[in-house]
Amino acid sequence: MTRVRREFAMPDVGEGLTEAEVVTWHVAPGDTVTVNQVICEIETAKAAVELPCPYAGTVGELLVEPGQTVAVGSPIISIETAEKAAPEAGAEEPGPKIGEAGKDGRIANLVGYGPRPGSVTRRPRRAAVALAPAADEWPVRVDQPDGSAVRPVAREAVPLAKPPIRKLAKDLGVDLRSLIGSGSGGVITREDVESAGARAAPASVPAPGPAAGGVRREPIRGVRRATAAAMVSSAFTAPHVTEFLAVDVTATMALRERLRRSREYADVPLTPLAFVAKAVCLAARRTPEVNAHWDEAAGEIVYYDRVQLGIAAATPRGLMVPKVRDADSLTLRELAVALGGLTATARSGKTPPADLVGGTFTITNVGVFGVDTGTPILNPGEAAILAVGAIKPAPWVVDGELAVRTVCQLALSFDHRLVDGEQGSRFLADVGALLTDPGLALTW
Repeated sequence: MTRVRREFAMPDVGEGLTEAEVVTWHVAPGDTVTVNQVICEIETAKAAVELPCPYAGTVGELLVEPGQTVAVGSPIISIETAEKAAPEAGAEEPGPKIGEAGKDGRIANLVGYGPRPGSVTRRPRRAAVALAPAADEWPVRVDQPDGSAVRPVAREAVPLAKPPIRKLAKDLGVDLRSLIGSGSGGVITREDVESAGARAAPASVPAPGPAAGGVRREPIRGVRRATAAAMVSSAFTAPHVTEFLAVDVTATMALRERLRRSREYADVPLTPLAFVAKAVCLAARRTPEVNAHWDEAAGEIVYYDRVQLGIAAATPRGLMVPKVRDADSLTLRELAVALGGLTATARSGKTPPADLVGGTFTITNVGVFGVDTGTPILNPGEAAILAVGAIKPAPWVVDGELAVRTVCQLALSFDHRLVDGEQGSRFLADVGALLTDPGLALTW
């Protein structure tokens, strides 16, 4: 048996993403780890994911500090394993393990995940200040034509410092590569970083004036970065048109109360959003243009047979839009159950990446915040998005007489490249008609 230093590279954990942020480590140098043990949590533009360990052995070094964004394919941790000696010449070399590059240059990833062609990018390794382990101390397998293992030249190492010290250095603007650690074995300590930070600070800082206030800065990353990029791309790619409609939903709210008292719906979270979702699915059958995609590259409009319904949800990590798959095939009860589970999962931060992609139509419920209406921006690749305002009593004319009714404002934004004003108006009117008189659905 020989000691082998293995490096686990950042895998693509969903739909061709090219980078992820290491949120927290669950292991430290010197810890013993087993295959599939969770070693860290990462955050991509779409979800938080726990990474399992691909090797059994001892943690050698954490190559990435918490809060650092890493490109897919870049090493994040090294693990010392005990392995058999290299095979004889001509013997078949085993395939690469998770995160390891094979002879064809491709990286083996987690089961069920994998980067799209051309999506893997590697960032250059940081320069080293500490001496790297000697080549004869850390033998590393290198793919050779005869399948043998050779010793590499001396490797570069990252500065020796624990993750909290690395974060402190980042906050103070201190370059760890410029420090010589005073700790055991040359490890950089908190005092080393604080001293360097004090030396780098300006001699005097003007006192703030009486009206001056503090500021707080946060890095733009994760869900917020992805949301911003998507919204900018959508706003400046698809020509948006927004139409508004006030709807008398008194009959729908009365139906909701009757159903909630029935045995079938006794244990179902039957929210007004379920009725809106059902109305959207029914109306989309009559106006298929709202459930379509403008494929610029192919010069085609893609019409979808099924509605992959996105529901915009505000979560502690930012705005997410998980999907109800094949929503048009679900009954009202099934929709209500799906919506309840979907939003609860999103708010807990456990939505899998696969549930955040592949939508064809989106509903955003701004009414839960007491807002009457808004002008929603399309999710990239979709043709329409419906904003649902607050449901509340309002004066309304019924049969020529003024009455108090339960009213809701709807706002539909659509891509004018593939949805004309007539089609958008018809769709919005259909949704409104179904919410005004839910019995109308029996005639469609």
